[in-house]
Amino acid sequence: MTTTHADRTAALVAAAKSKSTRKTADAEQAIRRLLKRGERVTFQAVQREAGVSHAFLYNHAELRPRIERLRANPRPVDPDTTAPDSDNNLIHTLSQQIIELKKQHRTEVRALRDALEQAHGENLDLRRQLTRQGTATNHTASIAETS
Repeated sequence: MTTTHADRTAALVAAAKSKSTRKTADAEQAIRRLLKRGERVTFQAVQREAGVSHAFLYNHAELRPRIERLRANPRPVDPDTTAPDSDNNLIHTLSQQIIELKKQHRTEVRALRDALEQAHGENLDLRRQLTRQGTATNHTASIAETS
């Protein structure tokens, strides 16, 4: 089975998007944990908590302004007053993650089906080539025998 440059590039792009989505979710969860514990939200704290790089956080279009805003306006958090909202936020976040994972799963299954279809086509082409070569070889051998 041969893989085209475009196929390999598409696979790499899909893997990078998947990794970025996971890291974004990890950073979001880290921010929520820091807020819930009443800790100050900084780039370093989120990086440490989420296991992502500073560069990822600084270059992320949505996370960076959120962290900057939370860093500039630290607010004490009372766990008793935020518990229902935290639960609702957690449920919402997890639901969104499930939706994203389902989308990603559908995309990956579609890509695998396309790759399988392509492999079947290539397999059929190779079988046809072998059949033609076998017929040509048998024809050449019978000509040599009659001479």
